[in-house]
Amino acid sequence: MRIVRYALDGRVGRGVLVGDAVRELRDSEPGAEVGRLSELTLLAPCEPRTIVCAGSNYAGQIIEKGRVWPRQPSLFLKSPNAIAGPGAEIRRPAEVRRLEYEGELAVVIGRTARDVPADRAADFVLGYTCANDVTADDWRADGQWARAKSADTFCPLGPWIETEIPDPSALRITTRLGGQVVQSAPTSDMVFGVDALLAFVTRWFTLEPGDVLLTGSPAGVGPMLPGDPVEVEISGIGTLHNTVAAGEAPEGRSGKTVLS
Repeated sequence: MRIVRYALDGRVGRGVLVGDAVRELRDSEPGAEVGRLSELTLLAPCEPRTIVCAGSNYAGQIIEKGRVWPRQPSLFLKSPNAIAGPGAEIRRPAEVRRLEYEGELAVVIGRTARDVPADRAADFVLGYTCANDVTADDWRADGQWARAKSADTFCPLGPWIETEIPDPSALRITTRLGGQVVQSAPTSDMVFGVDALLAFVTRWFTLEPGDVLLTGSPAGVGPMLPGDPVEVEISGIGTLHNTVAAGEAPEGRSGKTVLS
């Protein structure tokens, strides 16, 4: 089942994609047809309260960057204001010189998860979607990653939640920039798989339905420029399309100069 959030005629709803038609979601089953996919606007498929992310979680990236092999997952957070939907613009702040793409598999939580055993992790997963963990590389120098990871539009998700993924370690993630492949790796290249990550995260974070766990990005992370189209495709799920846009200078938003 592919679960979508959509906007149509001024209202927002949740539905199920059946072929190229969106149907109402009623008691976890498709209901009446809402409209054709081409007639509505897809939104980010969930509205997370918490977005927990795993860093340096692909063997290929660890080798590429010359990093030390992790003994446990490295976690950070993204703020919900960063959420953007499929087709939405990723806005590069005017102060940022290097804005990076990071294609990732996103896990959407289906029920309250706390102290989840790894062998029961699948029971707490609603499904999976594509994510772009957009990063302002300049701002990593802050000493913590709040700005670098959580500016507006820095977490595109979509195009929908795929609930029928029997093995999240048997997928392939591909990122394209301007139509050129810049990342390609199997999800089996994760150092810590979905089950291990969910068990680790929920030792300290209670995750609620709709919350999101980002599972790390493969080798090949690189810069995006205004005007660049970027796609994150995951086999068995779909393709998330976005375009980079130049953000306004701070004085253009508020009338005052903001120091960075």
